[in-house]
Amino acid sequence: MKILVVNAGSSSLKYQLLDMTDESVIAKGNCDRIGIGGHISHKTGDGRAIEADCDFPTHTEAFEKLVEVLTSGDGKVIDSMSEISAVGHRAVHGGEYFKETCIATDEVINKIDELRELAPVHNHAHVLAIRACKKVLPEGVPQVAVFDTAFHSTMPRKAYLYGLPYECYEELHVRKYGFHGTSHRFVSAKLAKLMGKDIKDLKIVSCHLGNGSSITAVDGGKSVDTTMGFTPLDGLIMGTRCGSVDPSAIDYVEKKKGFTPDEMTEYMNKKSGFLGISGVSSDNRDISAAAAEGNERCKMVNEMFAYEIKKYIGSYAAAMGGIDAVLFTGGIGENDAPTRANACEGLEFLGIKIDPERNKVRGKDAKISTDDSKVEVWVVPTNEELLIARDTLEIVKNM
Repeated sequence: MKILVVNAGSSSLKYQLLDMTDESVIAKGNCDRIGIGGHISHKTGDGRAIEADCDFPTHTEAFEKLVEVLTSGDGKVIDSMSEISAVGHRAVHGGEYFKETCIATDEVINKIDELRELAPVHNHAHVLAIRACKKVLPEGVPQVAVFDTAFHSTMPRKAYLYGLPYECYEELHVRKYGFHGTSHRFVSAKLAKLMGKDIKDLKIVSCHLGNGSSITAVDGGKSVDTTMGFTPLDGLIMGTRCGSVDPSAIDYVEKKKGFTPDEMTEYMNKKSGFLGISGVSSDNRDISAAAAEGNERCKMVNEMFAYEIKKYIGSYAAAMGGIDAVLFTGGIGENDAPTRANACEGLEFLGIKIDPERNKVRGKDAKISTDDSKVEVWVVPTNEELLIARDTLEIVKNM
């Protein structure tokens, strides 16, 4: 069975076509600059690659190009789209309505769009992609929605409620939702298998570190707390996001700068974090290179990031009443040994001890803690697309 996985952003449409008989990637790529020109990059499982500038006024034209490169020309991997059994779509925000993967019926699509206020950059883009698929694919091909927030729907009330008047939750649905749930679910389950343990018996702190970062307490396979909140802005300092900030400081800066609320939101989401503090870049690799050359503000970014990760590891160990493992995933988590080492430094009292030689690993499953470390520490590369494909397969099999 072949399943197409689609991850749509406001101006992009990433995709993977997988053969679920062996979970191999047949082809993958990205249609970007939608609405502002257009470009496609496409690579097949056997190494063929295509790059081309295109005209993508909307997601529909981007999806039509995706169909074209999959079924014809140098990047052809299938004869027709009728070979595809289903399409799995990443959906960032399901609010309190969607707590598990489901078929993207018209009612579901409309509800995802209604939730666009909670994820304005993502949710409407998901809807555009699903509707584009429905226009282009043969009638009857199932569309499945996999929600990032769903994994965190198991958080207890004490973890997801804010200290605002209760009416804000009842009337406006203001609460912690959490994000990166698809990634946290994939890597925590994979870690249990790597450890040879039943996930129901494990207390895991999952650190998804990248341009966007979040940490989740996974107790018995369920999310019980996470750093991102009502939006993905909360929690750790990130590439361009400020992370947790005293709300009064936000009000103060907004007034002093003369910002509108929308401008302040843009300031916190796009001009803060690594970029805002360093003045150099939002990319951790650039920050680390500049820090090595003596840039004090870049050193400060590295110190802040590692310190915040360390705080959350400790606090989530306390929240779960223990800790069996810490895992690192995401672009930074999988590849940046110094960040992993600095985040775990000083946590020996929790039973966490990193092996410097093992920690040199990049981008592959590996235990990086010492043999006598009471808490195992691992690098576990994430694969959200594969989990979306697995969820989609499960839904289709049970239809």
